[in-house]
Amino acid sequence: MLTSIFFSSPFQRSLLLGLLPLGVVCNRQPNLGAALKLCSLGSGFLMPFFFLMSFFPVIVLLSKSLPLQPLPPWAGEVRLLSILFWRELSAALLLLFDKFRPVSARKLAAPSSPTMSPRKRCAHRVDNVEESGEMSILDLPELALECILGKLSPAGLSNMAAVCSSLRETCRSDHLWEKHMEEKWGRVIGHAARREWKLLLASIKNSSASNSCRKWIGALSCVWPISWLKSRIDGGCHNRSPLPDDSIMSWYRSLESGGFWFPAQVYNREHGHVGFMLSCYDAEVRYDRQTNSFHARYPPHGRRTIVVEEGVQWDRLRAPPVNTPPHDLHISDCLSDLRPGNHIEIQWRRNKEFPYGWWYGVIGHLESCNGNEHYCSCHLSDTVVLEFNQYTLGSRWRRASISRKHHREEGNETDGFYGGIRKLHGKDEISKWRRLWPTDALE
Repeated sequence: MLTSIFFSSPFQRSLLLGLLPLGVVCNRQPNLGAALKLCSLGSGFLMPFFFLMSFFPVIVLLSKSLPLQPLPPWAGEVRLLSILFWRELSAALLLLFDKFRPVSARKLAAPSSPTMSPRKRCAHRVDNVEESGEMSILDLPELALECILGKLSPAGLSNMAAVCSSLRETCRSDHLWEKHMEEKWGRVIGHAARREWKLLLASIKNSSASNSCRKWIGALSCVWPISWLKSRIDGGCHNRSPLPDDSIMSWYRSLESGGFWFPAQVYNREHGHVGFMLSCYDAEVRYDRQTNSFHARYPPHGRRTIVVEEGVQWDRLRAPPVNTPPHDLHISDCLSDLRPGNHIEIQWRRNKEFPYGWWYGVIGHLESCNGNEHYCSCHLSDTVVLEFNQYTLGSRWRRASISRKHHREEGNETDGFYGGIRKLHGKDEISKWRRLWPTDALE
């Protein structure tokens, strides 16, 4: 009687009779009001479903009768769209049926779901703690919570960020990751690496590849009411392949995973080759967490292609001390202050096609000076003597001289070209070169 009053069409009456047992199962007692409400919503929602299903045999017959021809390029996208549509339709029906279940039934069913992911189980437990009034970590004062999170390791912070949405934002805060970033990567990360990271983020943001998978969705959404599907696809794509963002946590994880090549300088390149002893060359490096070492990629020069060196240890890396590219001459600002005994690094390259490397040396005395510091006037001379004491006496690489007032790039194709000079002031830099000193003198 009620079905004939409220629902005049045979389809709606049959839908009500079919959904009434569902209300009995969900509520453990007949609930005609819930069934009527469910039927009113379900009839409008399921009508397009039965309409499309009625055309399915016709589509099958047409596909069998038409000759086999190559499919157009967009056929794969339409097939993917259909699969996603039926998947989202079934999910929406389950959510619609679950809406009319009593709260007590949902609470009993949620913990026993075998398909619930571990992250959702953690979030569910946090919600249950809040509902029951028990103490949780979120009830701690902000200062106490920050103190606890500050004691966690990078792996602990990452795990804690997966507990719930409230902790996710807190555990991703830059001030919690600055300490870890400085402790592990501060020795090898400089301004050049930060600039490269910013450029990578900008290229990802402006990449057209992220928009190509949405072009066909946007076109079809004009004629098919699937805007909700488009938003779900956008969110699904983002969750499956998260892109790095402008946070220290994201940068730390990109460095740790080895997916980010960054500029640095390598001491004694190519496994300490004798031709590069006591030098430091620019390279692009990435971390290998399996061996706790780095892969170095040196730029090509002359006839040589890109050289890749594996197994570079931490003590052979440093952040570039100056922002001078490897092929550019460094502008020296310390020439007037150089005195005998000063420790220096000087640019040197074999020929004009090669990039500069930084070589360790000291300032020596003129041949006319006896080396007595009380009578030495070498610092007043226009000629500056460079000594590379890692080479034997008599070697053509042991001594060189440059002009103090007019120094630019000096040299020739035989002895190489000497470029800019930087004076070493810190004891750490000097002791670093001393630790790399070769056991035997070089020829």
